[in-house]
Amino acid sequence: MKSFLIAGALFSFCGVAIGAFAAHLLRTRLAPDMFAVFEVGVRYHMYHALALLAVGWAAGQFPGTDFSWTGYCFIAGILLFSGSLYLLALTDQRWLGMITPAGGICFLAGWLLFAWRVWKSV
Repeated sequence: MKSFLIAGALFSFCGVAIGAFAAHLLRTRLAPDMFAVFEVGVRYHMYHALALLAVGWAAGQFPGTDFSWTGYCFIAGILLFSGSLYLLALTDQRWLGMITPAGGICFLAGWLLFAWRVWKSV
């Protein structure tokens, strides 16, 4: 599960960079409601980048337990949920908001899978 530790670190790096970009360059260029949408994307991006680190850590703590779908759900969630919010805020294309719930479902599935895998391994 080294790949999820690496993915978590890289997604965390991107989350910090995107957040800094927003704070320094977008705050005055986006409407306040669109800036808030962008910030929600960054927040959930970072939560789930850290969750990927937890997946990598848990895989080391519970050898033989397959956490791969958990990690893939978190990655898909970041891309769909946060990615759609970033694009929505930057382009004001409202149809992108229809993608966001799919990312939320990926996040929820990832957390349930994480809990299930830990439960089954103990």
